[in-house]
Amino acid sequence: MNGDFWPLVGFSVAMTITPGPNNLMVAAAAANHGITETVPHILGITVGFTLMLAIVAGGLGGVVDAVPFLHPVLQWGGAAWLLYLAWKIATAPPPSEQRSRPPLGFFGAAAFQWVNPKAWMIALSAASEFVVPGRPLLLEAGRIAGIFAMVAIPCILPWAMLGSGTARILNAPHRLQAFNIVMAVLLVASIVPVLVR
Repeated sequence: MNGDFWPLVGFSVAMTITPGPNNLMVAAAAANHGITETVPHILGITVGFTLMLAIVAGGLGGVVDAVPFLHPVLQWGGAAWLLYLAWKIATAPPPSEQRSRPPLGFFGAAAFQWVNPKAWMIALSAASEFVVPGRPLLLEAGRIAGIFAMVAIPCILPWAMLGSGTARILNAPHRLQAFNIVMAVLLVASIVPVLVR
């Protein structure tokens, strides 16, 4: 076992369980649709981010570092997409008015990782901190991505449970709408630290 196994596990848990676009969107989806309908979204985050992390750790991170304009393009493009998603969450109609749009789903959540600024920050940080020089790059990328994959669902599920639990007190349409607005504001706030680093 590598000496950095537990530090990598700690880093993975801290980065996955803390508030960010993925967790806030999962909480909002579970509040509006329940945990069962949110499971594909959670699985999409897990698979999409694991794949992204493996690719970044396997070499794409070097390309982003070598081509300076790519980083701000990814950063600001992702921020613009998150603002759009925040708007959609904030303006989602209460279920009593009409059936609201289903959660993002597996493929949408997996693809979303590529425009999520926090996901890029985590992937680039993990690759630069935990790839051990001199070891086979593909094995290192697989090791890092595998640990993130193991902690993802246990770290995201509490957010779905929080959203679902909150739904019990959000039985009035105006309360659910207020919750969606708060989730949207938190989603916007979650990208500010990434953009000002």
